[in-house]
Amino acid sequence: MEITLGHTPDADDAFMFYGFACGGVGSIRFTIKHVIQDIETLNKRALAHELDVTAVSAHAYAYLKDYVILRGGGSFGLKYGPVVIARKDKGMTLERLQGATIAIPGRMTSANLLLKLALGRFKEKEMSFETIPRAVLAGEVDAGLVIHEAQITYDKGKFAGIMELGQWWDSQTGGLPVPLGINVASTRTMDRGRLKEFSDLFVKSIEYGLDNIDASVDYAMQYSRGQPKETIKKFVLMYVNEITRDMGPEGKKAIEKMFLMARERRILESDVKVDVI
Repeated sequence: MEITLGHTPDADDAFMFYGFACGGVGSIRFTIKHVIQDIETLNKRALAHELDVTAVSAHAYAYLKDYVILRGGGSFGLKYGPVVIARKDKGMTLERLQGATIAIPGRMTSANLLLKLALGRFKEKEMSFETIPRAVLAGEVDAGLVIHEAQITYDKGKFAGIMELGQWWDSQTGGLPVPLGINVASTRTMDRGRLKEFSDLFVKSIEYGLDNIDASVDYAMQYSRGQPKETIKKFVLMYVNEITRDMGPEGKKAIEKMFLMARERRILESDVKVDVI
């Protein structure tokens, strides 16, 4: 069975899929066709149900039909996550963010939902995630919501970190992990038995990466965006952790909590059933 497998051109995703890509993990039942696109594009493709298995933002799951969440492959922050940055010379404060124009990396990203939960209403300007620091520096926006490795690599000589959403989430939820990215699989193309089989295979690819860290990071360096190997390794191991192997009850609870908060604040129009296989 051929599976279209969507993931992002980001180091942590590449690390997780290295077992598949290098042939270290495989199955006679599945032939994998890799589709590599940015996360908001994958979110939109999942809405159109174009892929059998794909990485999506946890937020995007609220709008999907006929997909279940795989237990492995989730990107959860552990008291860390997306960061709102602003130019140091502008004197931006947390209190002023509500009236600011903030660059966001996509409306369906989990980072955007978390910021809405934390701030309420603000003026958003959607743009590609890699252009956000440049837009902030040029004064096109008052602040920017940075994701991926930019969370730890933004120039602290030029930018101030105004709000760390991982810390905010931790304080609001009593220490639940920060739900950012998940992998979902189609119930239209696979039954529950086949879904579980693929889910278990994916976990093996994650474990292969963790068991072969140097080779996996070397592979992930093709998506380093100019960052040194030490930085990419640090970023990868922030988001490929024990909860990535299996989100378990805590991971599911974190996703449910995010959707419950969004429903209570009328960001989401209806309740969301979180189905993990």
